[in-house]
Amino acid sequence: MLGTAQIISYIAALGLAAAIPGPGMTALVARSVSGGAVTGFTMLTGLILGDLIYLSIAVFGLAMIAHTYTSLFTVIDWAASVYLSVLAWQFWRYQPQAISIDQKATKRELASAWFSGLTITLGNPKTIAFYLAILPLVISLDNVSLQIWGMMLVPLTVFVLLAVGAIFIFAALRIRHFLTSAEAQRLLFRSAGCIMMLAAFGMVAKTL
Repeated sequence: MLGTAQIISYIAALGLAAAIPGPGMTALVARSVSGGAVTGFTMLTGLILGDLIYLSIAVFGLAMIAHTYTSLFTVIDWAASVYLSVLAWQFWRYQPQAISIDQKATKRELASAWFSGLTITLGNPKTIAFYLAILPLVISLDNVSLQIWGMMLVPLTVFVLLAVGAIFIFAALRIRHFLTSAEAQRLLFRSAGCIMMLAAFGMVAKTL
């Protein structure tokens, strides 16, 4: 079992990493502003699933494979950077629309939000760095069993990311009234696009 100190360290490290604005949380705010709470929380589930995938990779020792087959993961890094670049372009080209507080999101919009959350996390260099580099410094992964992974790490990860993500979503909903102008929406989405493009450059830079 994990000790109290390790649990607290993991919660603090993950919470801090999630709270630092990056592609994921920036996109979450933008989607919450444009689509509302349901869209925001749907995207958050995709973001959390991406984190759980990387957590599982780290816990089950696949990080060693990542370091061994560097050429394969170089291709993955480049693919992730291309996808982030496409998202950045879409956010930059976003056409402001009138925000309707009572408008319900369609199933297609929710599916798009979920998939965007998942793929942004999988291509987020900050998330990759946390689980494959920082996590082993916080928790001794050699002592993590399947039971500890399923009964402790997964619930803790979901709880922390849900809490942090909810703060960003509710903050976004609070400022929706101030983003009714086209210029304000354009500024928000273009800022998100710039952050995603910087993340894409970061993915490429680490392979050079």
